[in-house]
Amino acid sequence: MAKKQPILQTALFEFDAQVRTHAALFCGVDEAGRGPLAGDVYAAAVILRPDALIAGLNDSKKITEARREDMVPEIKEKALAWAIASATVEEIERMNILQAAMLAMQRAVEQLSVAPALALIDGNRAPVLQIPVQTLIGGDAKSASIAAASVLAKTARDASLRELDEQYPMYGFAKHKGYGTKAHYEAIRQYGLCPAHRPSFLKKFYGTE
Repeated sequence: MAKKQPILQTALFEFDAQVRTHAALFCGVDEAGRGPLAGDVYAAAVILRPDALIAGLNDSKKITEARREDMVPEIKEKALAWAIASATVEEIERMNILQAAMLAMQRAVEQLSVAPALALIDGNRAPVLQIPVQTLIGGDAKSASIAAASVLAKTARDASLRELDEQYPMYGFAKHKGYGTKAHYEAIRQYGLCPAHRPSFLKKFYGTE
């Protein structure tokens, strides 16, 4: 049986073409890992080349894990610049998850090797940057650049959870990626928390709220 070929979501690239009419060089920015009980929060910034077309590119949540992994080299190849950054569990606990996600986004944009004229941010909140920003709710399903950032952030975070799984195999991080699954909660009951967990996310679980 022939492998199903990914579909080119032309609307995403057309959206980016419209953005370039007022910002010739812009980056798409997205984060991954705001909801899980463990692990760092990641963000990526991507400046796609104007002629870039990537079949199957979409909101990372709508793409299978295997397809996301396959797509990473193509995104990097067709990007004028890209960067991936994170904020640690310690930073999440110190400043809250929203501010930590903003920090990861800020770091990703600042690490780009090419300076964009605009940052197009997924969602309705934006980090403080030295360049103009524009927020876009549901941006990872509207803009190719944000979708590309979504894939890079998600795959980088998933890789970090696989590394945590090697350190703490009893929790099953490679499988659930730190989310609050039944198996994850059962492991926490049995083994307690490890340094990768976010205690502030588990206050209700421990009845401390």
